[in-house]
Amino acid sequence: MKSPHTPRSIKMLNAVEKAGNKLPHPVTIFILFTFAVIILSHILYMMGVSVSFQGVNDETLETEMLNVEAVSLLTSDGIAHMFSSVVSNFTSFVALGPVLVAMLGVGVAEKSGYISAIMTNTVTKAPKKFVTPLVVLMGVLSNVAASVGYVVLVPLGAIIFLGFRRHPLAGLSAAFAGVSGGYSANLVIGTNDPLLAGISTEAARIINAGYVVNPTDNWFFMFASTFLIVILGTLITDKLVEPKLGKYEPEQDAEENIQITPVEKKGLFWANLSILAVIVVIALLVIPENAPLRGEGGSIITSPFMSSIIFLMMLIFLVPGTVYGIVTKSVKNDKDVAELMTSSLETMAGFIVLIFFAAQFVALFNYTNLGTILAVKGAGILEAFQLDGLFLLVPLILITTLINLFIAADSAKWAIMAPVFVPMFMNLGIPPEVTQVAYRIGDASTNIISPLMPFFPLVVAFAQRYGKQNGVGTVISLMLPHSIGILVVWTIFFIVWYLLGVPVGPGADLTY
Repeated sequence: MKSPHTPRSIKMLNAVEKAGNKLPHPVTIFILFTFAVIILSHILYMMGVSVSFQGVNDETLETEMLNVEAVSLLTSDGIAHMFSSVVSNFTSFVALGPVLVAMLGVGVAEKSGYISAIMTNTVTKAPKKFVTPLVVLMGVLSNVAASVGYVVLVPLGAIIFLGFRRHPLAGLSAAFAGVSGGYSANLVIGTNDPLLAGISTEAARIINAGYVVNPTDNWFFMFASTFLIVILGTLITDKLVEPKLGKYEPEQDAEENIQITPVEKKGLFWANLSILAVIVVIALLVIPENAPLRGEGGSIITSPFMSSIIFLMMLIFLVPGTVYGIVTKSVKNDKDVAELMTSSLETMAGFIVLIFFAAQFVALFNYTNLGTILAVKGAGILEAFQLDGLFLLVPLILITTLINLFIAADSAKWAIMAPVFVPMFMNLGIPPEVTQVAYRIGDASTNIISPLMPFFPLVVAFAQRYGKQNGVGTVISLMLPHSIGILVVWTIFFIVWYLLGVPVGPGADLTY
């Protein structure tokens, strides 16, 4: 029975979780959403709904006038597409490949006892008060390597917290908040910076043919935002999320020995040494000027190295996990390694089933153009208010948060929104770099509560490791405080930054 002194905020989150988990199984939810898209697409198609806008082709990065119509899934072509695309929708889903590849390595490291030994060793040495900020910070920094944070750090956050005898779901929420809620923040330039800058450049050239937005043009603001996200993630996790969860009661066989044996210490030594060897090999493939994993012109940001980051992370877990198992005798031969890989993928069976249905919904939603129509209509509403300065930028943040619930991919959203907002804001004296910052704040804020975000089903699957009852409602109730906190505080931080007149990046002024 709940204590009468339970804070109102925790009561609200408990209500969100309870209501959310009363919903059908996530698989059923995605099936129902898919049927809703089928029906809605036909209604809008029969009504002749369409939108015209200056759009940036996200493949060629060229600006052109686009006319997008609602596509019905109940016409002959629509029905044929639904049936013929089922397999490709599943196999091409962005979260599927990275997760399965990474789990081959992570599973060996986990089931050989390597990760458990690291956590046990850390528990005896690391100050407990630094655990949460470190998990959030690692999450924020991981976005330089695209999706690796979702695949590796979110489950690792839960494991780290469990190692400190803290609730694993609190660790999961802290890592997810850093990885996804802080997706645009970083201390260095990430993979999405040049992509967004390219789209912004093409949109800006609608007004100024020679305008260039550089990948570094948001760096000052995003560098400072990293510390803001870490502080926010830490406070919300420690003061709100973890108290709501209460004490975690693991199963009897889940208790871990808090002492590390001499054999385990020896295994850790050789395993950690093997990680250094792997890193040295990777460095030799990346650092030299003509290294094979460098990109065109010696680039690292857009290079084979960044494209292979998931495979490299698999190796960073697979090699030390195998070495640790050999030293501690938990791995005796190559058959044991293959068996560990197999058992790690067996634990992902529920995730694979969920992804199959989620992939169908997301693919069909995109095929019908419902997301594009929603984005352009939303932009038209904002334009009709004829505001300027912060009175225009703050509504852009809010509209982006809403659109983000329906179009999760940041580049796809920006390819639709940039040609509308960037020229409009330039005419009102707001440079593209500042418009891009406002977009990125809104985009990151609601990633963590959007079921359409490709990795959201994965986070639900990770949560279910610590309780079969954990579902969509559990994850949303964990992440809702982070989402609201990031949106409100980051927006205020942006307003203060704008009023102080501080450039958002090198040479990126606040006025055009």
